[in-house]
Amino acid sequence: MAGVNKVILLGNLGADPEVKYLEGDNVVANLRLATTESYKDRNGNRVDQTEWHDLELWGGQAKIAEQYLKKGMQIYVEGKIKSDTWQDDQGQNRKRTKIRVLSFSMLGSRQDNGGQEGGNSYQQPRQASAPTAVSNAPAPDLSPSSADDDDLPF
Repeated sequence: MAGVNKVILLGNLGADPEVKYLEGDNVVANLRLATTESYKDRNGNRVDQTEWHDLELWGGQAKIAEQYLKKGMQIYVEGKIKSDTWQDDQGQNRKRTKIRVLSFSMLGSRQDNGGQEGGNSYQQPRQASAPTAVSNAPAPDLSPSSADDDDLPF
């Protein structure tokens, strides 16, 4: 059976994007996103529980993040979980889990987003698996109809 690896997050950026330009025109941006869940405890006191998520954006999305995303902005993210494992300098095995962003939207007002319109959405371009077919069907007749064809009462 096939699995599903999908993450949806809505939160605020903890810092400006950290952008790295790599060889071959590759660009990667790393972000920290805070999601806060609020609830009331048994005594009726409000409790906020914040989780921090490491986000990774590539290519055009990384360039857009560098240009428009700023600390404190609210964004909506769709992506997938990705884990990296390595050995540190002391020979200890390390593991880091991050979110590979497939699409994101900047939320909030124009003022909140550093002068940008709220609700802008950016998606990772998808590779075409096969060429798209072009239809050879004739184009519909869009010429205006004559006055005799008009059935409208007004």
